[in-house]
Amino acid sequence: MLTLIAIIVIVGALIGFVVALYNGLVRARQTAEEAWSGIDVQLKRRADLIPNLVETVKGYASHERGTLEEVVEKRNKAQSVAPGNVAARAEAEGELTQALGRLFALSEAYPDLKANQNFADLQASLEKTESEIQMARRYYNGAARDLNIKVESFPSNIIAGQFGFHKRDYFEIEDAGDRAVPKVSF
Repeated sequence: MLTLIAIIVIVGALIGFVVALYNGLVRARQTAEEAWSGIDVQLKRRADLIPNLVETVKGYASHERGTLEEVVEKRNKAQSVAPGNVAARAEAEGELTQALGRLFALSEAYPDLKANQNFADLQASLEKTESEIQMARRYYNGAARDLNIKVESFPSNIIAGQFGFHKRDYFEIEDAGDRAVPKVSF
C-alpha cells in the first residue's frame, strides 16, 4: 500500500512538473507574440505616416521623383511581407529606413521644405515612431530570447519538442552600415 502511494505521489509530481514546463512555454510564446504585435503596431503607424510625408515633399522637390518613388516602393514591400516572417520584415523595414534617410536628406537641399510646418510635424512624428519601434524591438527580442532559452534548455526542450514550440527569429538590423557609428564633423 505504501509503495502504491509513493508511485502515485511520484507520478503526480512528474505530471505537475510537465504541466509547469508546458505553461512556462505557453507564457513565453504569448509574450513573444504580444511583443511582435507591438512592433507591428509601430511599423503600421510609420507606414501610415509615409504617404503624407511623400505628398508634402512632392510639392517642394518635384524633380526628386526617384527618391520619392523608392520610399513608396520600400513601404509597399515592407507592408507585403507575410505576417510572422520576422527576418524578411526586418530586412524590408531596414531598406525602408534607409530610403527615409535619403528622403530626409532632401530637406537639407530645400530650405523651404525644411521650414514647412507640415514637413516638420511629419518628421517629428516619424522620429517619435522610430524611437517607439526601437523600444518595441528591444522588448520583442527579449521575449524571443526568453522563449528560445526555454525551447533549447533541458528539460523544457523535451516538452517544447513534443508540443511544437519553436525558436523565434530576432528582429535585427541586417545592414552593417546601419550599425556603424555616424561620422560627425563640424
